[in-house]
Amino acid sequence: MFRTPSASLSTRLPTLEVAVQTGPLAASDGALPEDPQKLFQNEINQNITDSGDSLLFGYARLQVTEATAARAGRGFQAFQMLTFMAPSLFGMPLEYRRTSLRAEVQIMNDRGQVIGTYEGIGRSNVRVAMYHGYSQSDAPRLADADALRLALAQIRPQLETDSDTLRMQLLATEPIDQNAIKLEMHEINVSPFPEGIKRSIVSAGL
Repeated sequence: MFRTPSASLSTRLPTLEVAVQTGPLAASDGALPEDPQKLFQNEINQNITDSGDSLLFGYARLQVTEATAARAGRGFQAFQMLTFMAPSLFGMPLEYRRTSLRAEVQIMNDRGQVIGTYEGIGRSNVRVAMYHGYSQSDAPRLADADALRLALAQIRPQLETDSDTLRMQLLATEPIDQNAIKLEMHEINVSPFPEGIKRSIVSAGL
């Protein structure tokens, strides 16, 4: 579920501290609270930043600004019930779970100043079936994860275009004082970000 495609930037950014605001996705019955954090952290580590660098030169913030979930094809269920679920043997779905979302990624310098903002849209369509699809319990979570993964895939080429400039701007400042940052694995209110945004802090390879 958390597999990230390998599509590294040609010019990787220095290591960034990761922050996530799930916004409307937090109300979804699909994604677990930690899912967006894991997906974004994987994307940052695998494709965006220098994985071997222990110094933090800024922040990468993911914000889900819009999210909607829907169920489609539920008429299949009525037909399946009338036929004693026989069509399931031949791959007929019970329904589809779909998620559409809009995500924004901001790159900030060590002072929390935004130096780049990028937006992507993701739309997923997950098949629910007894033998040839996902279960009704797993499909909503997968739909949310797939939609976010697709949105991040749209953002990646935008970062590629600006990667040289972003790297130069990030390295032009001092590394973040890591001793002044309380690294915890739960959501807290922080001051380094503008307006005291709420974030999930991870060790980012420290």
